[in-house]
Amino acid sequence: MRYLDKKLQKRIDDKLILLNSFRPLPSSAVKKLKEQFEIEMTYNSNAIEGNSLTLKETYLVINEGLTIKGKPLKDHLEAKSHKEALDYLYSLVEKDKENTVSERFIRSLNQIVMQDVDKDWAGKYRNSRVIIGGADHKPPEALEIPRLMQNLIGWIDDNKKKMHSVELASILHHKLVFIHPFFDGNGRTSRLAMNIILMQSGFPLVIVLKNDRKRYYQSLSLADKGNYIPFVNFIARAVERTLDIYLKILMPSKKGNEIFVPLAELAKSTKFTEKYLNLLARNGKLEAHKEGRNWLSSRNELAMIFEKFQRGKQVSHYHTDGTGLGMYPPEDGQASARKSSPSTKEKSGRNRMGKAKARGLFWSYRFPDNLL
Repeated sequence: MRYLDKKLQKRIDDKLILLNSFRPLPSSAVKKLKEQFEIEMTYNSNAIEGNSLTLKETYLVINEGLTIKGKPLKDHLEAKSHKEALDYLYSLVEKDKENTVSERFIRSLNQIVMQDVDKDWAGKYRNSRVIIGGADHKPPEALEIPRLMQNLIGWIDDNKKKMHSVELASILHHKLVFIHPFFDGNGRTSRLAMNIILMQSGFPLVIVLKNDRKRYYQSLSLADKGNYIPFVNFIARAVERTLDIYLKILMPSKKGNEIFVPLAELAKSTKFTEKYLNLLARNGKLEAHKEGRNWLSSRNELAMIFEKFQRGKQVSHYHTDGTGLGMYPPEDGQASARKSSPSTKEKSGRNRMGKAKARGLFWSYRFPDNLL
């Protein structure tokens, strides 16, 4: 079964081809990006699990060896251990080793991640039942772990030539956290294991952002029920974000035409609301990437979206399926999404719509299916 959206896959593949055309990459740029991404991933991956260090504090702990006043020792140790695990990951890739994802490899990752926090169980499968707080999923019994891990490795071997690397890496991530083989560090270990597949396919390090934690857990929960599409595409958009950042650094000649700005800024000069642009970005319909809490895109990309918008069919009724966008006339410089109330009768709704339209209060459009 295909899980990765075709258009998103094409964008990712095209960007990877473009990135590869720059190889060998400038050593100075690679070093800068590698350092940036190592700090970013260490901060985000630990923060998702509850680590209290900020991004700046993570940098100071790792690069300057500082101790942050008021922050737990455990949080400092987690940052240093995660950075060490990333160094291990990079060493495997940089030596051009065709590293096979194995139980030994996965246990090594967990051993490094947890070595300073829980030495007794770092890299060892749990021997008792665990409960994941706030989750519906109940991990399998400890006695089942050896068999399930063997099955996981077998599944990877069977599918590594059949699936797109983004699909393979995403599903490996989910299957590993679903088994939950260790007492602690399962999420961090899974995100690292996912990256070995992606990096060996030529992708840069991929980061799941702390600010996306809610959607991350929601899509993982759907995968628990057998619906892999949301999670695979969630990871795919994280892959695209990394590619966008790399290409932004490596393509200075296009910088003037491809300046990325926040969607709130783009919305000011268009008929689209910021909320609607965010919806398009989250669903992979608008080429965009996240920096911190903000989605960024370019005016060129928005122009392409506006072209599709112009081809949309104008309709004079409320949309109950959520695909319509009501808006004030362009000269007002404002826009707002509108939906009909389920309790409103169709006839009275049309009458009110007609009066409102006559007063020039708002328009409503239906967007093309390929945009939504």
